[in-house]
Amino acid sequence: MRAAAARYGTAGSLVLTALVAAPAGSASGAPPSPETHGTAVAAQHAEAAGIHWGACAKAEGLPPSIRCGTVSVPLDYAHPRGKQIKLTVSRTRSTKKAGGKAVARQGSLVFNPGGPGASGTYFPLVGALPEWKRIAAAYDLVGYAPRGVGRSAPLSCQDPKGYLKAPTQAPVHPDDAYKQKRIARAKAYARGCASRNPGLRHYSTLNNARDLDVVRAALGEKKLTFLGASYGTYFGAVYATLFPSHVRRMVFDSAVNPDPAQIWYGNNLEQSFAFERRWADFRAWVAKHDKTYHLGKTPEQVLRSYDKVSAELARKPAGGSVGPGQLQSAYLQAGYYDDYWPMRAAALSAYLKGNPKPLIEQAAPEPRGAAEAENSNAVYTAVECNDAAWPTDFATWDRDNTRLARVAPFETWDNAWMNLPCAYWSAPRQHPVDVGTPEGALPPTLILAAERDAATPYAGAQELNRRLAGSVLVTEREAGTHGIGGGPNRCVNEHLDAYLLEGRLPARRAACAPRAEPRPTSGVRTAGLPRER
Repeated sequence: MRAAAARYGTAGSLVLTALVAAPAGSASGAPPSPETHGTAVAAQHAEAAGIHWGACAKAEGLPPSIRCGTVSVPLDYAHPRGKQIKLTVSRTRSTKKAGGKAVARQGSLVFNPGGPGASGTYFPLVGALPEWKRIAAAYDLVGYAPRGVGRSAPLSCQDPKGYLKAPTQAPVHPDDAYKQKRIARAKAYARGCASRNPGLRHYSTLNNARDLDVVRAALGEKKLTFLGASYGTYFGAVYATLFPSHVRRMVFDSAVNPDPAQIWYGNNLEQSFAFERRWADFRAWVAKHDKTYHLGKTPEQVLRSYDKVSAELARKPAGGSVGPGQLQSAYLQAGYYDDYWPMRAAALSAYLKGNPKPLIEQAAPEPRGAAEAENSNAVYTAVECNDAAWPTDFATWDRDNTRLARVAPFETWDNAWMNLPCAYWSAPRQHPVDVGTPEGALPPTLILAAERDAATPYAGAQELNRRLAGSVLVTEREAGTHGIGGGPNRCVNEHLDAYLLEGRLPARRAACAPRAEPRPTSGVRTAGLPRER
C-alpha cells in the first residue's frame, strides 16, 4: 500500500458509516441495511454453488499444481440478484504432512497482500517455502484477485501505453508551474476513471469486505481464517467489524491505521513522514559499508551522492528512460524492503563510476508490465477515493505537503501526486467504518508489525490493537521491512505458527529482536520483490 488511513475513535465501537446500517444481530438493534441483506443472499448462493476448480488461466502465470476457479459476487450488494462480477480464486490443498508426521487439516487460509490493487493469486506458492511448511500442511492455501484486479472485473483509467511514460521529473520542492501540470494530470485521470468504468462507485473497502465473506461461503467455510497484509489488514478489520461471528482466526500483518479520521488523506501524510526515517535508515546502512559502495561515510554524504545522480538524470536520462522520477520510484522500494538495499546501493555506486546499466535495469519502466501496473493503480485510486472524503481544494494539499516536504522531502510530493485524483473524484464518497469490536464479540486475533515500517507506520498497529478487543500485538523491534510474517525472523514465525496452528497467542504484547541486516555486496542483482503500492 502506498498510502494508508485512519485515527483513534471509540475503542470497541460498532458504529458504522451513515451509508451502512449495523449488521443483523448487532447491539444497535437496527434492521439490516440492503447491503447487509445482499451480502447474506450472495453468501448463501456462493455456498450452494461452491467453486469449480480447474487449471489456472495462462495469464495467471501459475504452475499446474495450483488450481483456480471463480466466485460470483454482486457488483452492488444492495441488488444481490443484479449484475454479477467474477473473482479469480487460486488454491493448493493442505499437504497434511509436516516433518514426516500426519497433520489434521484445519480448513482454508485466505490471503490478501494489500494494495489496494494487488492480487493474491500467487499465495499458494508459498507452501513450498520452509517457513510455510507447517501452515501448508494444515491449511488449504487460498489466494484471490479482489474486485477490479487482474481478471476480476478489471478497472482501467487510461490507456496503459501512456501510464509508464518516462523519463519524468520528481522535484522535492515543486514550483507553481509544475504543480499546475500535476493538477491537470490528476483531473484527467479522475475523468478517465469515471468515463471508463460505469460501476466505479462499487469498488470500495466495504465491498471488498463483503466479497471476502462470499469467498468464505464459496469455500465451504462456516468461519473465516484470514491473513491480510498492509491494506489487507484494513479491509480485514472492516470484515471483523461487520462479521465478527464469521471469524475463526485473523492475522493482521503490517497494519493500516483504521481510525476513520485518517482514512485516507491523513494516513498518506503520516506515511510520507515515516518514509523519511526509513530513507535515512537505508543511507546509514550504505554509509556503514562505504568500503564496498564508496557513496559516502555518513548518511549526509550518501544523500549528496544520490542527489548528484538525480541531477545528472534530470539533464540526461539514463538509457533515455530513467529520469529523477524513475530513480525516486526505484529507491522508494528500499523503504519497503531491506532486501533491496545491496542492489540499490550497488547500482548507485556503479552509475557514479560510469556504468549506468545496473541503474537502468532496476529503474527503467517495463513496457510488458504496463497493463498490470495501470490496472493496479486504477484499483488503488478507486478504492481510496471512494472510501472517504478528501480535500477538494488544492490549496489544502499544497499547504500540508509543502510543510511536510520541509522535513520529509523524499516521498512527500510523489505520494501527493499519486493520490491527487481523489480531489477531483466524481463518484459519491463513503464514510469509513468505525472499526472496532466489543469484548467477546470477536475471537482473539494476531497483529504483526515492524517498529520502523514506513508504508504502514507502527502507530497503526497500536491503534488496531486498541480497537479489536482480544487482539495481541507482536512487534519486530528496530526493523522496518513491510510485511514480516513468513519472513526470515524465526521469532515472528513462531508466533504466527502458534496462532494459526494452535490458536495460541502471547498473554500480552510480545516483542522479537530484529532480523539480521542485509549483507553488502558489490555485485548487482536486478531481480527483487514486487513493489508494494
